[in-house]
Amino acid sequence: MQQDRQTSAFWRFLAAGGLTNLGDGVATLVWTWLATRLTRDPFLISLMPVALRLPWFLFAIPAGLVTDRVSRKALVLAMDLARALAFAVAALVLWQALPLAPPPDEGVSAPGLFLALAACAVVIGVAEVFRDTAAQTLLPSLVDRTRLEAANARFATVEILGNTLAGPALGAFLIAAFLPLPFVLNAAAYLLAAGLVAGLVVQQRATRGARRHWRQEFTEASGFLLAQPTLRMLAIFTGVFNGLHQMVVVGLVLFAQEVLGLGARAYGLALSAGAGGGLLAGLIAAPLIARVGGARLAQMSSALIVLAYLAIPLTGGAVGLALCLAGFSFLGLLWDTVSISYRQRAVPDEMRGRVNSLYRMASWGMMPVGLLVSGLLVDLGADILPRAQALMLPFVFAGVGVAVMTALAWRGIGRGFSAAP
Repeated sequence: MQQDRQTSAFWRFLAAGGLTNLGDGVATLVWTWLATRLTRDPFLISLMPVALRLPWFLFAIPAGLVTDRVSRKALVLAMDLARALAFAVAALVLWQALPLAPPPDEGVSAPGLFLALAACAVVIGVAEVFRDTAAQTLLPSLVDRTRLEAANARFATVEILGNTLAGPALGAFLIAAFLPLPFVLNAAAYLLAAGLVAGLVVQQRATRGARRHWRQEFTEASGFLLAQPTLRMLAIFTGVFNGLHQMVVVGLVLFAQEVLGLGARAYGLALSAGAGGGLLAGLIAAPLIARVGGARLAQMSSALIVLAYLAIPLTGGAVGLALCLAGFSFLGLLWDTVSISYRQRAVPDEMRGRVNSLYRMASWGMMPVGLLVSGLLVDLGADILPRAQALMLPFVFAGVGVAVMTALAWRGIGRGFSAAP
C-alpha cells in the first residue's frame, strides 16, 4: 500500500513537472525572440534572459535555507502560483502595448514595455530558483534510492518533451499568431501544475530538533560541500559549462535570424527537432549508465559536446542546426542524469536543500555572466569582423572553453563517479 502511494505521488509530481517544463519551453523561445522585436542590439537582447537567470546567483542560498525549513510541497505550490501570476501580468502589458514599432539597431523601441517584461522575468526567475530547489530536493522522498537514475531519467525525458521538444515549437506558432498568447498559455500551465502539486501526498520529514540560526545551517552545508571533492568539482565544472552554454543561447537566436534566415516557426521547429536527441537519451540513460558506468559516460559526453558547439557555425539551414542541437541535447542529458543522481545520493536529506542551493549558486550563477559576455563578444566582434562572422564567435568560444575544461577535469570525473557515495 505504501509503495502504491509512493508511486502515485511520483507520477503526480512528474505530471506537474511536465506542465511547468512545457511553460519553460515556450518561454525559452519567447523571451529572447520578443526582445529582438524591441531591439537589435545583442547586449540589450541578452538582458532579458539575464533577468531570468540572475536570480540563481542572488537567491540560491536563501532558497536552500528556506527549503530545509518549510514544507517543500507548499514551497513548490506557492512558486507555481507566483509564476502563473507573473506570466498573466506579462501577457496583459504586452497586449496593451500592441502594435509594436520596428526594433532599432541601438536602444529600445518601447522602454516601458521592455522594463515591465524584464520585471516579470525577474519574478519568474526568483520563483524558479525556489521551486526548482525544493522540487529536486523533494524527488528522493518520492522514490526508492535504488531507482534514482530511472526517476531522474523520466524527469529528464519529461523536461525534454516540454522544455525543448513541444514548448519551443508551440511558442513559435503562438508568438507568430499573437504575441501575448505564449504568456497566456504559460499562466494556464502553471495553474494546472499547482493543482496537481496541491493534491500531492508527501511523507512528513523527521524533525531535527531545535531550529538553529541560519548562519549555523549555512556553515554546516558549505562545510559539507567543500569537504566533498567530487561535489566541489562538479559545482565548478557545471558552473563554467552553464556560462559557456548561455553564450550560445543569445547568439543562436541572432545567428538563426540573420545568417540562416529562419523565422519564428522554422527556428522553433529546429529547436524541437533538436530535442529528439535528449528524448532518446532519456529513454536509454539508466541502462546505459549501468552498462558503461557513470564515470566513463560523463567523460565521453563532455568531450563530444565540444563537437556539437563547433559544428553550429557550419550549418547551412534549419536541418543542420537541428542535428547539432540533437547531439548536444543527447549528450547533455546523459551528463545531467549521472551528476544529479550522484548528488542526490551523496547529500543527507536534512541538508539537501542547502547543499543543492550552494551547488546551484555556483553552477547556475554563471549563466547571466555567459549571457552578458555573449552580447559583448558579438558587439566587439562586429567592430572588426563582418556581422555574420561576429555572430559565430559565441559558438567557437564555447566549444574551445568546454574542450579546455573537459581536459582539466577528466581525471577528477573518472575518480569521482567511479566511487559510489
